[in-house]
Amino acid sequence: MKTTLRNLSLEKLNWVAKTLKIISHPVRLEILEVLEADEPICVSDIQERIEANVEQSMLSHHLAKMRDNGILSTKKQGKNIFYSIAERRVLKIFDCMESID
Repeated sequence: MKTTLRNLSLEKLNWVAKTLKIISHPVRLEILEVLEADEPICVSDIQERIEANVEQSMLSHHLAKMRDNGILSTKKQGKNIFYSIAERRVLKIFDCMESID
């Protein structure tokens, strides 16, 4: 069985590659930061808390992409959809980013 230098399984490498592809947008990373600090939260509240100037329709697109790929989960209450992080492992990316000089 072949292994990488760090002894990561092919399954883990594939998960990381897919996840990085999905979250590799500044708005999506900012959304994850907001959700880490305060979840569950609705789209309008996310829009207020991110620094990026993004229309609600585009924000909803980013949220849907992450939801459809299992990174976020949703819960509907009345007319509002509340988002939270379903895949907490994704937050480790921020530890990696903080360690970069």
